Amino acid sequence: MTEETHFKTFFYISKNKYQIFVYDKNVLKNLYNEEIKINNEMELYNLSKFLDENIYKIEKMINSFIRNIILIIEDDNILSVDISIKKKNYESNINQKYLETNLTEVKDIFRENYQDQNIMHMVINNKDKNDLPSNNYNINDDYLYLEVNFISIQDTFTSIYDKLFERHHINIEQYMSGAYIKSFLSENENEFTIMANQINNGFNKNEVKFVSKNTKNRGFFEKFFQLFS
Repeated sequence: MTEETHFKTFFYISKNKYQIFVYDKNVLKNLYNEEIKINNEMELYNLSKFLDENIYKIEKMINSFIRNIILIIEDDNILSVDISIKKKNYESNINQKYLETNLTEVKDIFRENYQDQNIMHMVINNKDKNDLPSNNYNINDDYLYLEVNFISIQDTFTSIYDKLFERHHINIEQYMSGAYIKSFLSENENEFTIMANQINNGFNKNEVKFVSKNTKNRGFFEKFFQLFS
């Protein structure tokens, strides 16, 4: 077997269901989708068993090892917090470095006040679009105003899942909120798995995606200037 390449694997956990699905980025559709109903939340034995059985089937089907997974959690303990800042702009214009610095400051404020939380989503939530910074670097603004929504989960939860998946030689590369994903679905839509992949790929232009600074020589917030285009 080879290492996974164009496949993205998601695992969904809620109070009444486990679900695993695999999205093929080449053909733009799900290749695998399996779920099981449960009676008790956090049944780690059954979760481990379900994971083991399906990972084996998936790896056999795609002839590739699954080493990374995106874990989607729907739980009442997921936290949603809004943090706002308004900063005097002393620069000649608002450039990428200045915006990234202030986004980092907002993130640091959250981490300082919620030290036991693991950030799942960071979303620019300015109510007035006129308050949003422009991606036109030549426009001067006296103030930078940012309102950011953080969706997070306690580290005690993530540590349990991290250890469980590590026993199956799988790394959790990202945590996502099931409720956040469902907020983009209409009442008549049932395409949860498709929306999960779309959000992971930048469906919400106001969501800030964390990436390595070494990735394609981009800044810490890869998608920041997509937010205001």
